[in-house]
Parts: sequence; structure tokens; C-alpha cells
Amino acid sequence: MIIQRESTRERVLKTLLTKEQCTINELAQAVDINPISVRHHITKLESEGLVNSTEERHGVGRPRRVYFLTEQGRERFPQRYLRLTLRLLEQLKETMPQQMVDELFTQMAQDLAKEYKDELDGLALEERLDLVVELLTNEGFTIDWEQRDDTYQIHETSCPYFHVGQDHPEVCKIDQTLISTILNVPTHKIKCKLNGDAHCIFIVPKLNSTEKPEA
Repeated sequence: MIIQRESTRERVLKTLLTKEQCTINELAQAVDINPISVRHHITKLESEGLVNSTEERHGVGRPRRVYFLTEQGRERFPQRYLRLTLRLLEQLKETMPQQMVDELFTQMAQDLAKEYKDELDGLALEERLDLVVELLTNEGFTIDWEQRDDTYQIHETSCPYFHVGQDHPEVCKIDQTLISTILNVPTHKIKCKLNGDAHCIFIVPKLNSTEKPEA
């Protein structure tokens, strides 16, 4: 029997699938080759539209660059779970009024945010933004934020619900509700991947110096 070994390229892609995002050094360690070789493979995968990257704040010093699969990259792997999810949502929407479906997604997000309630006490808005990044990263998003004049912008460059959202846009309520609940200030979505934008962007107004988010 002939056993076909996975190529380095396939191992890089599978590592990004399971770990969501990695630096060059993390990939080199995972696939057991040197960082120069990994960078060569990553460059080719980026040119094919299978991998993308973003800068991530990581402690003190310069941001580090992390790599993640694009939607096209994820489509290379079997996704039976996706078909199951779509079928469950279709059944749900056939048996429940649309308002109840919307409320269900909102409640899911609020329940998840409650797990962080004890961490919110006394946090300034920027600290809550960091918590939003941590929470949604743990949920499979690639996300960061930046200050822009009198607002903050939250950027979602990768969303684990994208394929589901194409048929069931109600799932967008999950991350939007999480952001609003954790920050406890009004947020406005100005770009969305489901509308053809490169990524989702939320606008968060800056508070006055005397204001703090409520607990």
C-alpha cells in the first residue's frame, strides 16, 4: 500500500485551519521547517488568494503579523458541519417567526457577554475594546481596533459565520450584539462582508473625558 505524505503547503493550510491564525515562526514550528521556507510557501498561498494577513498588537513593541485562511482557503476543506448548520437554521426559520429567530441570536450573544460581566467593572472604553478583541478572537474572528479622530473603528477581517451568513444574515446579530453589550455604548456598522465589502467595520463614538461605560 502506498501512503501519500502531505505536502508542506497542505500542512501549512491545515495548521491555519485548526489554529485560526499564526505568525511565521509559529507556522515553522508547527510544520517543522525553517521560517524562510514557510515564508516562501505563505507568499505563494497569498498570491493564490488562500491566505491573508494582518497586524496584531502583542504586548509591548511593534505589532506582529499573523496569517489566516481566506474564505477561499477554508473552502478547500470538507465542511459537513456547515451543511448541518444551514439545515438546522432552515428548519428553525420554518417553524419560528422571524422576530423570534432574531431574538434568539441576540440572546445567544448577550448570554456569552454575561460570562465577561465580572471583568467589566471599572474598565475604560479602550480596555473594553481590547476585551472585545479577545472575546471575538476566541470565537474565531480576526479582529482589531484603531482610533480615528473622534471615533474608534473595529475591523473584522475574517468571520467564522460568513458562509452561514450568506443564507442567514441573522447571524450577524451575534458579533454586533456582543460588541454593543461589552462596550455599552452605541455602535454602528458601516461596512459588511455580506454586502461585498472587504471586511466588516463598526464605528464606536469616543466618550467625553468625564464619561465611562456603565457596568
